[in-house]
Amino acid sequence: MSEGKKMTSSRRHHLKSLMLSIAASWIEQEKKDIEAAKEAYMGENCPAPDLSGDMAALTEICKKLHAAIDKVDDERYDAEAKVQKADKEIEDLKLKVVDLAGVKKPALKKVRMSADTMLQALLGSKHKVTMDLRANLKQVKKETKEESTEAVGDWRKNIEDKADRKKMFETS
Repeated sequence: MSEGKKMTSSRRHHLKSLMLSIAASWIEQEKKDIEAAKEAYMGENCPAPDLSGDMAALTEICKKLHAAIDKVDDERYDAEAKVQKADKEIEDLKLKVVDLAGVKKPALKKVRMSADTMLQALLGSKHKVTMDLRANLKQVKKETKEESTEAVGDWRKNIEDKADRKKMFETS
C-alpha cells in the first residue's frame, strides 16, 4: 500500500473475517489429522484382544494387560518426577534472577495519621487503645540560674581597668 491511501474499515474487517475463517478451517483439519494419527497408532500398537478361549487364556491375557499397565505407570511416574525436578530447578533459577536483579522498593507515600488511628487500623475497631505519648513522659522542671550581682559590679570600673592595661602595653 502507498502512504497516501489507507484501507477502509469495511475492507479491513472483511480481510480479518476471511483470515479468521481460514484459520478456523486449518484448526479443524489439524484436529482431524491428530485423531486419524491416534487411530492409526492404536490400530498398529494395540490390536484388539482375542477374547475367544477358555478361562486360562483369558487370565493370561489379563496378567499381560496388568504387566503392561504397571510398566506404563512406572514410566509415567518417572516422567512426572523429571518434570517436577525441572520445574523446581526453573523456580530456583527464577528466584536467583530476582535476587540478582534486586527488588525495587516503591516510593513511600506520606500518610498523615495519628498513633491512635494507626493502632485502630492495625488492631481493628474492637480494640480501643489510646496512645498519648506525652502523658508517659517525665515532668522536668527547669532550674533558673541566679547570677550574683556582686560579681558583675559596676561596668564603668571594668572599662577603666581595661584602659589601664592598654596604657601599660602602649608605654612598653
